[in-house]
Amino acid sequence: MNTRSRVRTGALALSLALLAAACTSGGSGGVKGTPGAAGLRDPYFPKQGNGGYDVRHYALTLSYDPASGRLDGRAEITAEATQDLSAFNLDLAGLTVRDATVDGAPAAVNRAGNELTLRPGEEIDDGAQFRAVIRYSGRPETVTDSDGSQEGWLKTADGALALGQPNGSMAWFPGNHHPSDKAAYDITVTVPAGLTALSNGVRTAERKEADGRTTSVWHTAEPMASYLAMLAIGRFDTTTATLPGKTRVPVLSAVDPQVAAKTAALRARVPEILEWEAENFGPYPFAAAGVVVERDGDVGYALETQTRPVFPAGSFDTPTLVHELAHQWYGDSVTPATWADLWLNEGFATYAQWLYEEDFAHTPAERSFTKAYEDEDAWAYSPAKPPGAEDLFGAPVYQRGAMVLHRIRQEVGDDTFFEILAGWPAKHRNATASTEDFIAYVDAMTDEDLTDVWEVWLYGDGKPPRPAGSSD
Repeated sequence: MNTRSRVRTGALALSLALLAAACTSGGSGGVKGTPGAAGLRDPYFPKQGNGGYDVRHYALTLSYDPASGRLDGRAEITAEATQDLSAFNLDLAGLTVRDATVDGAPAAVNRAGNELTLRPGEEIDDGAQFRAVIRYSGRPETVTDSDGSQEGWLKTADGALALGQPNGSMAWFPGNHHPSDKAAYDITVTVPAGLTALSNGVRTAERKEADGRTTSVWHTAEPMASYLAMLAIGRFDTTTATLPGKTRVPVLSAVDPQVAAKTAALRARVPEILEWEAENFGPYPFAAAGVVVERDGDVGYALETQTRPVFPAGSFDTPTLVHELAHQWYGDSVTPATWADLWLNEGFATYAQWLYEEDFAHTPAERSFTKAYEDEDAWAYSPAKPPGAEDLFGAPVYQRGAMVLHRIRQEVGDDTFFEILAGWPAKHRNATASTEDFIAYVDAMTDEDLTDVWEVWLYGDGKPPRPAGSSD
């Protein structure tokens, strides 16, 4: 090698070293960030959610015209980076994105299916808080799930209904749509004259616009998973009440006028049922409560949307009301870490029905356990291991999930069991938790060996023998 070659080689080495140092240090022109993951690899919905950040707050400003079906939206998302970010994704189905900014500067926008990618002009440092604003519009989609049910944006006879379990929220606003990323919400909705817009939490303002339209503002301070966000637009009769107790939680319920009369008596019992549940499950976890009751043709199922569950009139009965209100503790306040943990929602809410029947219908929970045990559909698979996404809302998740809880009660006795019922939502209030977290919590609450409960009743395949001491 001649001298000139050595000089060139040395210069190249120095250049590479300087480039590496710039990349490592984040110096001017350096690149240290990487894109956040496009999906959180959930066991049942691997593309749901996104990596690289945690959302702290959504501010959604929406305008909807039922006549044209057009939704205009502005989503302001405040989040914290969990890595050095060069780009990040949001989940959004359909709709047209007009533009986006990050911390006030224009961001490059790319769409691929339900993935919306924003690339800010400057990288976002790990731990930094940032604000993304997305302006969008279009006709929101109705999402058909693998089990055939419909969610997302449902057009109703007089407006629309937005529901999100498990995938539908991406049909009406961009976000990190996985239950593990909970956030506070402010939702402002403008609708034509004569219509009302209802959402989660406390209504903080309602005003008439100059053109006759009505704008409502809803605030949810407690963290909420996006699948629990709801929006109901239409003609409603509303009633108000207050939960007893020191917090004086306001109860605002709404009903389609066509089904108001036949549902009035049960709607009036919402505070009473919540009070009974608070006695068993601990203090009510939110700053607002209520229900929304629609006509049967508007929605085909009840859903535990946070602070204000939604019901079709035909399913608005006492057992279903007890079930959906119990979700405010189990599922809404304590949210599943992944969709594999859904049995913690549905098992507890089903068991709440059993307890209510025990207290008010002279039906011991043991009898409800026996009835569920004899239902062969409940043994199709483990409640903690449904075969596929279409099985998440099957009988094993509900009925066998409740049987797991009753087996715990049989093993540890009533005193410890009711401590668990109230202690579990208190320990994980406004957070997420997994099946493993629940097992560890229960095992720490008792000296009893619950191996059989976990291995056979929760995770086991097939129908186990009825436990000794169980009766009809």
